[in-house]
Amino acid sequence: MPLAAPIVDVLLLAAGIALLYAGAELLVKGAAELALGFGLRASTVGVTVVAFATTTPELFVTLVGAFTVSTDIGLGAILGSNVANIGLVLGISALIRPLDVTETVLKSHVPFMILAALLLVGLGLDGRLDAVDGVILLAALVAFTWVVLRRIQRTQASISAAERDRMPDPTLLDVGYIVGGLVALLAGSSWLIDGGQGLLVAAGFSELFIGLTVLALGTSLPELAASAVSAIRGEAEFSVGNVVGSNIYNVLAVIGVLAVITPVEISAGVRSFEFPALIAFTLLVVALMLRGRWISRVDGAILLVAYVAFVYLLFP
Repeated sequence: MPLAAPIVDVLLLAAGIALLYAGAELLVKGAAELALGFGLRASTVGVTVVAFATTTPELFVTLVGAFTVSTDIGLGAILGSNVANIGLVLGISALIRPLDVTETVLKSHVPFMILAALLLVGLGLDGRLDAVDGVILLAALVAFTWVVLRRIQRTQASISAAERDRMPDPTLLDVGYIVGGLVALLAGSSWLIDGGQGLLVAAGFSELFIGLTVLALGTSLPELAASAVSAIRGEAEFSVGNVVGSNIYNVLAVIGVLAVITPVEISAGVRSFEFPALIAFTLLVVALMLRGRWISRVDGAILLVAYVAFVYLLFP
């Protein structure tokens, strides 16, 4: 009988991760096809629609966790996910194939990734993120969206009539994929939280630790899958754009919405370790990008080792 609860938690955890992955895949497929149907270029879809879609697991886990457990779950999931996106996702992707960094990503998206990290740390130094802080983060999101829309307008103008003819028409099936993906994400988020919390709380770990590890890894699966597959296919610019875009949305959209809905308390431990770690990983990957406009296999190994060290240091 004592084994029943851990077994149920493991099954919930596994099912939650599987549903998050499946839901993100459905959502990405539906959103991408729908966006292409309305005339967006595939490259534009990759760094905007897909990056936002792969952030939806973090959004669902953060909001569901905040209302059912505590805001520590959500904050930990976002901090852990952003670090995992850089150290784990880009690290593995670069080991598969060196990643080129496009000028668009470097000039238009990377500055917002840095801004998002600095804003989160700066606003949270007083130990609390309230509604005003949330509005500031959402205002930065609006600015980022404006930059993205301006770029979309420029790329739209350069699409030829022949290219438009080859683009698929939007269908109800695409809408069905999106709805199905959202339902799967909601159920997967709940199961992942229940299973992960049950296992680690029983082992004596805090809710923040749960968010930083199990939930962060679980919600980073869509980014890992999308970026790794892109690297294998030789579409390295998608891998980098997906991670950069996801890190922006994680902070500005997810934490912004969470802080507006309910105050987020930030412990001294987070301010002294997780916040500096987020800044360090962000500046490290930017330095690697600027050094040669690409992330080599050696760089990937450095990122991966840094991530393993980060997880090791999390253990009490």
